[in-house]
Amino acid sequence: MSVNKAAGAFELRHLRYFVTLAEERNFSRAAERLGIAQPGLSQQILNLEALVGTALLDRSRRAVQLTLPGQVFLQEARKTLAQADTALAAVRRAGRGETGRISIGYVASAAYAGVLTTSLAAFRTTHPEVELQLTEMEMGLQLAAIAGGALDFGYIRPPVTVPDGVATTCVLREPLVVAIGATHALADHDTIPLAALGEETFIAPRQAADVGFHHNAVTACRESGFEPTISATGRDFTTIASMVAVGLGVALVPRSLTCLQLPGLVYRPVTGSTTTSDLAVAYRRNEPAPAVKAFIRHHHQADPIGRDPPTGRALGT
Repeated sequence: MSVNKAAGAFELRHLRYFVTLAEERNFSRAAERLGIAQPGLSQQILNLEALVGTALLDRSRRAVQLTLPGQVFLQEARKTLAQADTALAAVRRAGRGETGRISIGYVASAAYAGVLTTSLAAFRTTHPEVELQLTEMEMGLQLAAIAGGALDFGYIRPPVTVPDGVATTCVLREPLVVAIGATHALADHDTIPLAALGEETFIAPRQAADVGFHHNAVTACRESGFEPTISATGRDFTTIASMVAVGLGVALVPRSLTCLQLPGLVYRPVTGSTTTSDLAVAYRRNEPAPAVKAFIRHHHQADPIGRDPPTGRALGT
């Protein structure tokens, strides 16, 4: 098929002009619908015919009639325009962060707190076409993966050293409670002064002393006037709860962990300390991906709060 180079380049506007003319079957009405002058429309159709190398209109009739090639071209032009509109809409959705993929790491306590499920459910309501990939991961590994580009977003329990280029935002602040054996002498108290546990062994996760729950336990005990004996032997919270239930020690945990119930284990509020356990989100400071940026904005919309599990009632902090 020969192409008349003098007619110019083939463009989507040629298809729109032709489809509109075929639908209106009148140059005057088609030009008015398109918002262009009728002579201009006539010239554009002539250019189009020169580009495709065959007549699309039967000019032996007064009314606009399509030739057989014109009928075939009309079907294909409509498909092309529909595909172009679909492509444009998809690109715009991607640019607004409405499509894409986000890889998310989380510590288990984020799921216990309800923040993980609540945040993801709310985000999926407004961004249903974004794919979310979840992986439970120790927070140090999360931060390294975010900094290295292998992970987009993480739910962590500060304090923890944050790599360069990574930012954090607190999304939940909750008070500490003590997990204590049901047969302990203080188990029948409604609240327990933290100072009354000064002789106990506090079981903490296998973390450095300046990280996460280990740090929180030490800080809270020092605030109550004593230096705690720490046994950093808990692999996870189920292990820690089990160790407490059999009488190997006590544990200071965020209030949301009271959803983890085991025989022989009770939780009690403590007095004498204002230390909280915070849940934060971590992400790259200069994130380029629109979907991830939308997810970050989603978490910036709420101030750090404390919640009563499982109802989610807001509490003063």
